[in-house]
Amino acid sequence: MLRVEHISKSFGPTTALRDVNLHLRKGEVLGLLGDNGSGKSTLIKIICGFQKQDSGQMFLHGEPYEPKSVDDARAQGIDTVYQDLALVDELSVYHNMFLRRERVHVPVPLLNNALMRRETRKALDDIGINIPRLDVPVARLSGGQRQAIAVARTVSGEANILLLDEPLAAMGAKEGGMILEVIQRLKEEGEVSVMMILHNYAHVFATCDRVNLLQDGVIALDKQITETSVEELNEIVVEEYRRARQAAIAEDTAARAAAATASQ
Repeated sequence: MLRVEHISKSFGPTTALRDVNLHLRKGEVLGLLGDNGSGKSTLIKIICGFQKQDSGQMFLHGEPYEPKSVDDARAQGIDTVYQDLALVDELSVYHNMFLRRERVHVPVPLLNNALMRRETRKALDDIGINIPRLDVPVARLSGGQRQAIAVARTVSGEANILLLDEPLAAMGAKEGGMILEVIQRLKEEGEVSVMMILHNYAHVFATCDRVNLLQDGVIALDKQITETSVEELNEIVVEEYRRARQAAIAEDTAARAAAATASQ
């Protein structure tokens, strides 16, 4: 479905991505792991058309993919759900579902609320989300329900690749379970490919088919869930921490030596 080859991205002197190679198969759920600042969100923003890579190329369904904007990426079937969800708290569930793509009567351009309510109910039912009332402001819903609405909106917009940026952040077990069930249902249907940034390894092994670990601007690990373990992932992350700590100590020692020399 999607292939990323030799992607790099820098922001001034800071290198976010050095040489990222990644692929996503049809109907697959790919977990993207990495420490804070490892470049995960930058990669998502490049894929969804929000930012442009410095070098490298991408392919969608085997064809060159160069999104000019988020709307362009969305038109090609790639959509993203961020942590802030891009929901309008004061609007109802069904109005949020059709934000920027409202259904209107023809020829009089008035909102067709009845049609949007029906289509919202069907979209939520299709992926197993139970929200009894569709006319309430989303501000009154739980975090899990709000995240589910954002996912349902993306899927109902005919996206076949769904990018989720930490979909379970700051959620309790019950709310997180709701989102994991939605993702599991999408996986079982096999029509939507999902890439999601996660931090909790238990969620990775509960939901994903494959895991990629982003370190130092490259994909340091690419394995099927059945071929790795929590212990292996922890060991890689701990080793990265050790290297970073040793480098910081060496840098501090060199700085102290230079300062001592300069003072003599």
